[in-house]
Amino acid sequence: MRQIVRRAGLCLAACALAAPAQTGKSTHSFEVLNQFSESVQALAARVAPSVVQISVTRYAAREGADGGRTGVVLGRQQSVGSGVIINPDGYIVTNAHVVANALRIRVTRTVPGEPPADKSDRTIAGTLAQALAPPVDATLVGAFRELDLALIKTPEKGLPALPFADYQKLRQGLVVFAFGSREGLENSMSMGVVSSVARQPDPDSPFVYIQTDAPINPGDSGGPLVNAEGEIVGLDTFILTQSGGSEGIGFAIPSTLIKLVSEKLRKYGHMHRQLIGVGVQTITATLAAALGLPRDSGVLISDITPGGPAEDAGVKLNDIVLALDGRQVENVPMFMTALLSHPGGQKVRLDLLRGAEKLSLEVASVEESHTSDRLADMIDPEKNRVRQLGIVGIAIDKQTESMFPGLRGAYGVIVAALSASSAASLTGLEVGDVIHEVNGAVVSSLDELRTTIAKFKRGDPVALFIERDGKLQYLAFEIE
Repeated sequence: MRQIVRRAGLCLAACALAAPAQTGKSTHSFEVLNQFSESVQALAARVAPSVVQISVTRYAAREGADGGRTGVVLGRQQSVGSGVIINPDGYIVTNAHVVANALRIRVTRTVPGEPPADKSDRTIAGTLAQALAPPVDATLVGAFRELDLALIKTPEKGLPALPFADYQKLRQGLVVFAFGSREGLENSMSMGVVSSVARQPDPDSPFVYIQTDAPINPGDSGGPLVNAEGEIVGLDTFILTQSGGSEGIGFAIPSTLIKLVSEKLRKYGHMHRQLIGVGVQTITATLAAALGLPRDSGVLISDITPGGPAEDAGVKLNDIVLALDGRQVENVPMFMTALLSHPGGQKVRLDLLRGAEKLSLEVASVEESHTSDRLADMIDPEKNRVRQLGIVGIAIDKQTESMFPGLRGAYGVIVAALSASSAASLTGLEVGDVIHEVNGAVVSSLDELRTTIAKFKRGDPVALFIERDGKLQYLAFEIE
């Protein structure tokens, strides 16, 4: 059997070599392949300047640290990810896990060189003519961890931004290209197709992802998945693998969600969502049989907030959602996407199935509450600025204490906003953090915080004792 295969292969190779002498068809095929190759090269040249390498410094447990002992050794750790420029004013999207707990975020871009005069030599000469721009510090604008999406910003202007593709036009089999810094190798590119336009990691996942066989590896996280037009189809996010490398099963956040979330992160610094006071889950055949539901697929109302908008509007447990604002709903991601797209200040129209009865209800929507929104009305950007830390803060007093129920310590300075400076990226502070102490000294006012920080010189170590999401921790860094 092996011998037959080998002979067949040799015959095919010989025929292929002999074909140009016999017909012009193979020559035409080579021309078509060359045209395709040139098109891919042109696409790479157009997309590469918009793809960035993101280097993140954070504190983490050192490898080899004995987890069984009470003293865990922490050290500075650097990791590399990718991102894509979506706005000329320095706005870049990446994955939230790429910049999570970052002490410092640095961005490196590829600057294309002058194209060589000799077209035949542009593959090598063009690559060698490329240069890496000096790394620049970036600040975290905001993150939506539920979707694993983050928006960062550099102070640069006039950057080459990529447009978004229309997700509704995405089809299985579409040729796509993944860009990123796989294994730290910046400006890498791979090619594949869309394996599926919508995949859910699990049935109740609130979002869908694009599946592709374009090779995606560690370091590519946050890089763009683009179409032949150079438009952002998705953002490379995770892979399914047993080996640790690409096995042709990669997943990307769809363009429609990237655009929607990044706009809200840019405007508010966090994800603004409309809430109607319901919890939903996917209807399975087993669940439908157990509850005697009229359908064995779709979206079920499984929770209703007491006294919330949905209860007031007459929504009942076990109602099945047929549509939201006229958009058909067949699964949880469709429900969540429709709700995310809903404009604030307007009622949500729910088309429901209750038993055999179809009904339509108007449900009031309320914006998800964020403490930082309430703090924004209480601060003066200049008066409340702490320049050495790159933050805008407000001291905790009787008025602000009521806004933070359950604080572990009712004293300190709340981080209301971050400034676009290198200082903000070095500290690792996030909006909503409460600074309780600096190097063991209690902080009770903005002036006290400024005075304490001002005493430090370049290179001095600083440890901020902060409270974040109800947990206490230290942020350590050196003054630069």
